[in-house]
Amino acid sequence: MTNPLLLSQDLPAFASIEPAHVVPAVEELLEKLNAGFAAFEETLAAAGDDVTWTSVIDDANELTEPLAKVWGIASHLKMVKDSEELREAYEKMQPDVVTAFMRIGQSRPLYDALVKLRAKEGLDDAQKRILDKHILSAELSGVSLDGDKKERFNEMQQRLSLLAMTFSNHLLDATKAFFLHIDDEKDVEGMPSTWLAMAEAAAKAKDKEGWGVTLDYPSYGPFMKHNKNRALREQVYKAMVTKASSGDLDNSPLIDEILALRQEKAELLGRKDYVELSLAQKMAASFDEIEELSASLVEKAKPAAQKDLDDLRQLADEGLDGAPAGDDLKHWDLEFVSERLREKRFAITDEEVRPYFPLEKVLDGLFALTQKLFDVDVKAADGEAEVWHDDVRFFKVFNADGGHIASFFLDPFARPENKRGGAWMDGCVDRKVGDDGVRVPVAYLVCNQTPPTENLPSLMAFREVETLFHEFGHGLQHMLTTVDYTDAAGISGVEWDAVELPSQFMENWCYHQPTLLGMSGHYETGEPLPLELFEKLKAARTFRAGWMTVRQVHFARTDLELHKNYTPGQGETVFDVDRRIAEDTLVWQPLDEDRFLCGFSHIFAGGYAAGYYSYKWAEVLSADAFSAFEPFLDEGETPSADKLTETGHRFRDTVLAKGGSEAPMDVFVAFRGRKPSTEALLRHNGLM
Repeated sequence: MTNPLLLSQDLPAFASIEPAHVVPAVEELLEKLNAGFAAFEETLAAAGDDVTWTSVIDDANELTEPLAKVWGIASHLKMVKDSEELREAYEKMQPDVVTAFMRIGQSRPLYDALVKLRAKEGLDDAQKRILDKHILSAELSGVSLDGDKKERFNEMQQRLSLLAMTFSNHLLDATKAFFLHIDDEKDVEGMPSTWLAMAEAAAKAKDKEGWGVTLDYPSYGPFMKHNKNRALREQVYKAMVTKASSGDLDNSPLIDEILALRQEKAELLGRKDYVELSLAQKMAASFDEIEELSASLVEKAKPAAQKDLDDLRQLADEGLDGAPAGDDLKHWDLEFVSERLREKRFAITDEEVRPYFPLEKVLDGLFALTQKLFDVDVKAADGEAEVWHDDVRFFKVFNADGGHIASFFLDPFARPENKRGGAWMDGCVDRKVGDDGVRVPVAYLVCNQTPPTENLPSLMAFREVETLFHEFGHGLQHMLTTVDYTDAAGISGVEWDAVELPSQFMENWCYHQPTLLGMSGHYETGEPLPLELFEKLKAARTFRAGWMTVRQVHFARTDLELHKNYTPGQGETVFDVDRRIAEDTLVWQPLDEDRFLCGFSHIFAGGYAAGYYSYKWAEVLSADAFSAFEPFLDEGETPSADKLTETGHRFRDTVLAKGGSEAPMDVFVAFRGRKPSTEALLRHNGLM
């Protein structure tokens, strides 16, 4: 029978794919790629200066796409449907896949052809930018290295790939390994009903009575905010901040090795450190430019963060069931007291809001907003594509003329037994223009929100609503691209510190009254969110904004320091560095035993190495972009409605459409009419 991974169809045959299919499919495609690429190199060498876009870029993509597609499917399944069998298959083939793509990245005939093609007349700006990026990528892949240096570089690349995969596996396994069983009803007194239902289901899944607490955020977050038992909160908190830091799942030695190898790699490529190497492909021009932004944010936010802490202590001094006096607050008390302060100050709780946001209603509102702003329709297409889990939905996107322009999968719910935590968007199919027409892009949108229970639909916390909007923003950039070159369509070719612009932009709409009320509807009565609750949510937007800002800057600075100045085994540990940065940035210092870095997959197993600053960098862009809509948000009056639509179309035709075909600053200026300002971000955070 045909291996389902080798079917020529665009959408994966998820219902048929098994871990046993991975190795034979990848082996077959590797053999074809290796043979085909050798012939391709000979053709390029023989062509001399007679190179064309088709003979270089199109033909190279045609060769690499089959393996990239199958490996992408395997990687996706490993994140959403992990198993021992899939891990074994993935780990077996990863070295050969890395080797194949390293060979392509280091191909001298391909590099020479790229350079020759770049010098030719008649290229459009998008083609020139794509070629510039390919040439730089080849240089950073070691194309100019020879002999021992090349051999060492390739050894490091293989090792770094293995370390990243192992880091992720350790983190998932450590998350799965923790389970706190509660069988005393007084220990869940005051917990939200939605959490209780989920916790009962978690316990039942382990054949236990009572309730189960896991480190998956839909379980962990509400537990830390609402559980009155300090001893249990301490146990859960310490499990979270020491996750993957001991025993067979300890990521500590992996971190040191990763950092050492990245530094050595940077030096082999003629860069001073890994930060310099990273910034070669970023929007930010220099480390100093990033540090200037960080310093300005800390200057504004740190006094506000101190005020946030003082407010928590003051409330605790007034007497709280489940918390000590202010001076005796511990790390596991902060979220609990903070939630009490939020309830007192804004007279609102997560659980009061949650019943108004059943997932289906939120999706309807999100799609209505998308239609209004960008003139595209999203329609359910369940059953038209195979899925990897019964919870997964499939949707199609249509333009104003009714043409099908994109699709996406939505995997919304937490499954801690085999699904990675967090939320993300990834490409399933990239837009491609060929002789047979346009291949529409397809996205994966993955969240880890509160799942439904036997008696309740999936009722979303407000933060989960924001997360869905965030990931959908990434998806819009992937799906609404109009670029005809695959290498610059959607998020392809977009600098990493600009890629969060559309996602963070979409979050702002969660604070827009007509949007939020329009996508709300009590799961029992259908009544929309009361206006008074919306006003409270809006007022609470800046709650602890100073605290959260310095927290993000702390992560970003620690990331940069580790990749710029840290040397493993020379005095400080990575945890010492983390605490040193915290002393300058935070107003509340981490526990001595805090090992958060062992779970920092963004920088040690993801794409944010020496680039975590990208979140704040792009947040400046996204807040400023949203401010272009703010004058027209009174809604309903004809001038405002028309202007809102006009602005939405301009955002669609620039930020969402152009992908990586233009430099991100040029795209931003094309939309906004000027370069970005931090004013809107500071104003939105109440830090002006």
